[in-house]
Amino acid sequence: MYGLINFVSVILYSTQENMSYQERKSIVSLISTLLIFGSYCLYVYNARSGGNFSSDDLQFWASAILVLIPVSIVAKIIIAIIFSIVHKLATNEAEPAFSDELDKLIGLKAVRTSHYVFVGGFLLSVIAVAFNQPLQLMFVILAVAGFLSEMAGHLTQLYLYRKGV
Repeated sequence: MYGLINFVSVILYSTQENMSYQERKSIVSLISTLLIFGSYCLYVYNARSGGNFSSDDLQFWASAILVLIPVSIVAKIIIAIIFSIVHKLATNEAEPAFSDELDKLIGLKAVRTSHYVFVGGFLLSVIAVAFNQPLQLMFVILAVAGFLSEMAGHLTQLYLYRKGV
């Protein structure tokens, strides 16, 4: 864990001195989302004995999704705390105490993009069930849609902070 924190701090603080706090936070959120979802996929793969999935094991898929939600929330909180500490140590700057209108507008646009991606994934999962695909596919599509929507929101934030609104 210490090695990952050191790696991220070197990337964020030595290569891009002109990055804002919000851009750095978006990059850390992207990396943490990738790590959390990758760990989740590995957990699901190993829990199903190397990929032996059965379409009638809906209880596993429902509990796997229910585990993903709180674990992801707790991990994001811990990562945000670690990011704040590393940011303070690396730059000797405090986290901005307020968000201005630009921050709020960018946040709203990122949430909109995130919701569009998730709704698209939800519709795709419903279409899959309507065409007699296994129900496990619906759970997989929903999990991937959640991951992609979160990534889309962070990428939108990063793009808008770089480009401007």
